[in-house]
Amino acid sequence: MQLLFTKGSAKHDTMDVIRNGVLSKSIACPKQGIIPHDMVHYAVESMLHKRGFIGRILDGETTSFQMMAASESDGVERLVEVFQADGWSGWCSPTTDMLDLYQVTCSARQCEPLAIQADDIEAVRQRIMELTAQWQLVPVGKTLALQFEHNPHVP
Repeated sequence: MQLLFTKGSAKHDTMDVIRNGVLSKSIACPKQGIIPHDMVHYAVESMLHKRGFIGRILDGETTSFQMMAASESDGVERLVEVFQADGWSGWCSPTTDMLDLYQVTCSARQCEPLAIQADDIEAVRQRIMELTAQWQLVPVGKTLALQFEHNPHVP
C-alpha cells in the first residue's frame, strides 16, 4: 500500500491511500503545526510493527473517526497522541516522561498499553524527525509518498 501525503494550502493536508495502484481512500488531515496525524501513525506502526489505523486500512477496514475498538489499535492511537504532544513541545520531551504519559493516557482511556521501552520511543522519534525533515521540503500542492507493508505477524 502506498500513502500519498499532499501538503494543502489551507487548513488540511490530504492522505491518499493507494492499493494495487488504485486510489482507495482520500482522508483530510487537519493541519496541526507538525507532520500530519496519520503520518505520525505511519511512523509508529511501521517502526513498532503494530496494527493501528494505517494497518487497519491495509486490512480493508472502512475508515472513520469512530472505528470499532481493538486492543492493539487503541494502544497505537494513545501512543500517537503522546508523540503529537511531544511534537507540539518541540520534540524534546524526556523519554521517561513520554513513557509515563503513555501509561497515564492508556489508564485514563481504559486501554491496554503496548509493551514499549525507551529504545522504541527513541526509534519512533528518530523516524518522525526524518519524516519531518522530508515534509518540510514538500511545497504546497506537492506530495510525499510512503510505502506501508503488511506486518506478517498481524492477522
